[in-house]
Amino acid sequence: MAVLRTATPQLSRLRPLPIRPSSFLHPDHRPYHSYEHEAPPPFTPAEDSILSAALAHVPQYGFTTLALTHGARDAGYLDVSTNLFPRGPFDLVNYHLVTQRLALKDRVQFPDPGVGVGAKVRALAMQRLRANQDVIRKWQDAIALMALPASVPPSLAELARLADEIWFLAGDTSVDTSWYSKRATLSAVYSSTELFMTTDTSTDYRETERFLDRRLSEVRTVGYAVSSVGQWVGFTGASVVNVLRSKGVRI
Repeated sequence: MAVLRTATPQLSRLRPLPIRPSSFLHPDHRPYHSYEHEAPPPFTPAEDSILSAALAHVPQYGFTTLALTHGARDAGYLDVSTNLFPRGPFDLVNYHLVTQRLALKDRVQFPDPGVGVGAKVRALAMQRLRANQDVIRKWQDAIALMALPASVPPSLAELARLADEIWFLAGDTSVDTSWYSKRATLSAVYSSTELFMTTDTSTDYRETERFLDRRLSEVRTVGYAVSSVGQWVGFTGASVVNVLRSKGVRI
């Protein structure tokens, strides 16, 4: 395995970084939940240490190469280590998306068996939105990165995985065509609420909560008919693209 090595004694304290560029292409590829098998870690230890350190710099530098560089330094790697992230700042955005989705199962518990699936979906969605608080002032820049042509497919795929994760953790057991409609509508609701949150200045994001409640209420009232995986992907993609365009993103 090739490694990056320090060139001077002064830099000898910096650790070599294994080169595994293919791991960035599909960091979380499992498309379904398994009750019997644990999913493999979506990031290598080196990737995780650099990207997690870089996130701490996002409030100051945004989702940028500069934040990645500072993350590499903080983690003890050379600046050139950022070249191992072929998608640049989008890899940092994707890291935030993936790790916050995976953290949901540990952050939200439902000890009361009387809590309905709908209430659980709301709680999980709001918890995921709150996980954006530290980077919310830079999130419109992240959205612009996600709207780049090469980034749209993985961004939509991760949004679909988030919707599936929320319904799964809420205890949804549907196996009919409603499986698609639930995930498609939640994807649209979540993405529009996330964008609303970027301009919310209310205390503790109360207006974002109200916005989420209105969108969920509209879904329950109107409903959607999405009956296949193709329609699900198409509906989710079209909804997100329309929301992005309404915010001035050119796609």
